[in-house]
Amino acid sequence: MTTSAKLQTLTLADDLTVTRVGYGAMQLAGPGVFGPPKDRGQAIAVLRETVDLGLTHIDTSDFYGPAVVNELIKEALHPYAAGLHIVTKVGARRDDKGGWIPSLDPADLKAQVHENLQHLGLEALDVVNLRTAALEAGSSDSIAEQFGALAELRQQGLIRHLGLSGVSDAQLTEAQAIAPVVTVQNLYNLANRADDALVDRCAAENIAYAAFFPLGGFTPLQSTTLADVAERLGASHQQVALAWLLQRSPSMVLIPGTSSLTHLRANIAAADLVLPADAIAELDAIGK
Repeated sequence: MTTSAKLQTLTLADDLTVTRVGYGAMQLAGPGVFGPPKDRGQAIAVLRETVDLGLTHIDTSDFYGPAVVNELIKEALHPYAAGLHIVTKVGARRDDKGGWIPSLDPADLKAQVHENLQHLGLEALDVVNLRTAALEAGSSDSIAEQFGALAELRQQGLIRHLGLSGVSDAQLTEAQAIAPVVTVQNLYNLANRADDALVDRCAAENIAYAAFFPLGGFTPLQSTTLADVAERLGASHQQVALAWLLQRSPSMVLIPGTSSLTHLRANIAAADLVLPADAIAELDAIGK
């Protein structure tokens, strides 16, 4: 595995250093993140290219597919290269039609961890995120019981590090009183800036902030300002949006997903794009 010089890294613990540009594996499953991929060979190729290009951070979950994506990762990359970190999440299941079902019972969270271990072919998971039912800014609901269940598995050595997804500032504080948190994975991008204060808090506490849907998700970012800046810089809209995130915070990490080799390479190239101050000022205004 070769790491490109352009890919900055973030050290979160003695045994956890990741490239700030990662890869989100969700789109490797079929439509609606359900069932097998349309082109299994292409999915395997994308995963292998991810590692060949130097990314050391892959985001996944056993509820992608379900199990499909984790099994693809195992087929493509196992035995895993030294320094490659796979971040997974628990907190949901799928019904037989692909529907998303929150599943936060502590016993089932533990069962989901064991399923991730099995399908990834691992004895311990590098990072497990507790995914709440909230898509955006989290809530005031307690997550102590759920996070505590994962902390027990950390003490047993089945999980090395813990993270959170879909949480509020208060929920992060509650979790930190139970066990260290190395990453927060919330919805954040140029147009969705509700987490600005939490992004800054994570930077101050050396917690990776992983912006999911960095390009807008199911509703791609649409902005005349973004288009104008991209044209001026000779870059794509997507590259400018990703570069803005990288410059927004030193602890920001990206997990854009794609099933295309071309898009994968374009996303990684965003790490090379340095936005001038005037461009950042224009882009900042989009979310305000």
